[in-house]
Amino acid sequence: TRYIGDWSSDVCSSDLEQGTYIAEILQQRDSSLARWPDRGERPLTVWVQPTAVIDDWMPGYVDRVREAFDEWQGVGLPLGFVFVDDSADAEVHVNWIDHFSEPISGRTKWARDDEWLITDANIILAVHHHQGEVLDEEAMRAMALHEIGHLLGLDHTQDATSIMAPKVRVRDLSAADRATVRLLYSLPPGPVR
Repeated sequence: TRYIGDWSSDVCSSDLEQGTYIAEILQQRDSSLARWPDRGERPLTVWVQPTAVIDDWMPGYVDRVREAFDEWQGVGLPLGFVFVDDSADAEVHVNWIDHFSEPISGRTKWARDDEWLITDANIILAVHHHQGEVLDEEAMRAMALHEIGHLLGLDHTQDATSIMAPKVRVRDLSAADRATVRLLYSLPPGPVR
């Protein structure tokens, strides 16, 4: 179980949080925020597995994942992305699997340091839903948008119109997704007091 802490910070008392779901993230993360450090001119290096020996895997998936990264990059964060051909050169890895045994289509794992700064991450995307149906390219793009949101430090929101809803029902970033990630990257990482 997770402790849901009180948070009475400047975030709460300001108008900054309006139009965001930052409060939901703070509840899910014990009143703490994790994010990548501001990178300036040094973008995150991303490797997307270029092919997979999985039934129904489509080469177009790679393009859809890249488009999802581009969409998040367009939000105007203090970090960007650059794609690399060698996985050894990447801070972020995107891999394919056939399916998950649970009712999800993607998973993101990241590590953070003691200052709550994310240091590296892996995204796994499934070609098939857990019950067997194939994700089409647009569904894969939506799943990638969702998982990249986790990669950036976002958590789920109960707002079903946002890409960060637990069950992805939309195909694009919402105004709340954009506002929340911008707010996250304007705040210092770590416990919010």
